[in-house]
Amino acid sequence: MKSNKLIKLITAALFMALICVATYIVQIPMPATGGYINLGDCFVLTAGIFLGLGYGALAAGLGSALADMIAGYMQYAPATFVIKALMAIVVCLIYKALKKAFSSKLSVVAKLIAAVAAEAVMVLGYFGYEAVILKYGMGAAGSIPGNIIQGAVGAAAAIALVTALEAAAKKSKTISSFFKEG
Repeated sequence: MKSNKLIKLITAALFMALICVATYIVQIPMPATGGYINLGDCFVLTAGIFLGLGYGALAAGLGSALADMIAGYMQYAPATFVIKALMAIVVCLIYKALKKAFSSKLSVVAKLIAAVAAEAVMVLGYFGYEAVILKYGMGAAGSIPGNIIQGAVGAAAAIALVTALEAAAKKSKTISSFFKEG
């Protein structure tokens, strides 16, 4: 029991680092918004699915906010922490609920629905933050198309990665027992 908690903590720290690096290193600039597309959401969603509510949300929020701070987007770091943590929570809850409802042949549908819902949190979260907190008003709507593209890339990559990890987990008792508790 105690070693499993330690393994989860270490795995959460690794996910946090992966999220930070995937967000910061892989940047495709979006000149219209001043932001960028990255692969961080792939690992945010994966962390939510495999690590569960607590560890997944913390890894997602901290890793993403750290990337914002390193990249010079300090004004977004507080929102990013909350939005990415919520994404991990949403993908975790929806995927676990749908996984039970769908057969294993339809698990990709469960992943897709959960990922789309989580990415909707991201799109709406940044719109709300920019519109209200940063006081961009309806000008914040300009970031919606870029965030939708960001979400689509993250969701597609996460579905592929989670599917591969689940296949690996079926072949390993250690991995399988760890991820079933997530």
